[in-house]
Amino acid sequence: MSQGKNQTLIIFGATSGMAVALAQLEARRGAAFFLLARDAVKLEDLKADLLARGAGAVTLMPCDLGTAESAAKACRDVLSRCPRFDLAILAYGVLGTQERLVSDLEACEELFAVNVLSPVAILNILRERFLQQKYGQLAVISSVAGDRGRASNYVYGSSKAALSAYTSGLRAELSHAGIHVLTVKPGMVATAMTSHLKRGPLMASVDQVARDILKALDRRALVLYTPWFWRPIMLLIKHLPERLFQRLKF
Repeated sequence: MSQGKNQTLIIFGATSGMAVALAQLEARRGAAFFLLARDAVKLEDLKADLLARGAGAVTLMPCDLGTAESAAKACRDVLSRCPRFDLAILAYGVLGTQERLVSDLEACEELFAVNVLSPVAILNILRERFLQQKYGQLAVISSVAGDRGRASNYVYGSSKAALSAYTSGLRAELSHAGIHVLTVKPGMVATAMTSHLKRGPLMASVDQVARDILKALDRRALVLYTPWFWRPIMLLIKHLPERLFQRLKF
């Protein structure tokens, strides 16, 4: 269901690196899009790009997804204009820095608002629509950082752990209605959000991650670690004894 002509996609956070790469792949198959993001100029540029690649139609909805209230309003607005859709993608979030997040309450509140409360507000509304239309797919981009709290980024990681847990429960509920829910757990990806981080052999490209996501949707996978090697890495990390784990410097 994720690929093919006459598919309609709703993308929240459409100008993020992973979302753009996903949309470009789907545009080649003639998909129609409803794109939501804050930057109207970037949305216009993305629309031109997708139409040039073969998109069937592109509807832009500039909006603020930074709070639960604004995200809920944006979701209701797009559903009022899109009575039926095939795939919804949540592809936004903030990373922050550990040093600031543990010392600045406002920064910490903002991170949880964007990474947890905002997507949960959207998912609550999408849940109702999915149950009504009784078909469709949902992809939520979380992170491997949510699998275990590491000393270097446990604030960000805990926000992604919350999102992954919510998505897991939603998947269990919606599966009985024939709805497919995919949790995407990328490792480090070369995007604007990670531009301040050192590039290394574990850093993946957005194109690679986008291809992995579409393949996972095609085979109706439940949880995707991307690139593939993050699955065994996180399996090891999750099962390390706590006293050993706390000695690690990462």
